[in-house]
Amino acid sequence: MSEYKRIEKCIAGYIARNYKRAAEIGIGENPDAALLIRQAGVAVFCTDVKPVPRVPGLTICRDDVFSPDFPLYRGCDLVYAIRPAEEMIPAMISLAREIGCDLLVYHLGFECYGTGGERIDCGVVLHKYHSV
Repeated sequence: MSEYKRIEKCIAGYIARNYKRAAEIGIGENPDAALLIRQAGVAVFCTDVKPVPRVPGLTICRDDVFSPDFPLYRGCDLVYAIRPAEEMIPAMISLAREIGCDLLVYHLGFECYGTGGERIDCGVVLHKYHSV
């Protein structure tokens, strides 16, 4: 298994063990973690600001984290992102606060936002920037 897919597997495993309903922000063309999360029995949907290819078995909605459709996220206990642009983090923190859920981010390399939030080692390092 490539390092790239190992990352998604570690993230999905952690989310599946700790959450019931999740939303992935900025899925792009990498549905692997969301598919693994869904296969583990967690309700998950994905968003992106631009149109992305359909993925059988996944709900993908167009939404802009800088101007989110808050009702879309109702009932989520987690919002997460894999390799988001750093400028998206404050908007994701605001979204998580507004809907009352945790926010987890897997960064590219050794990036982090601010102090890096709470670091969670699940085989890869996740940053928890908001917690309820």
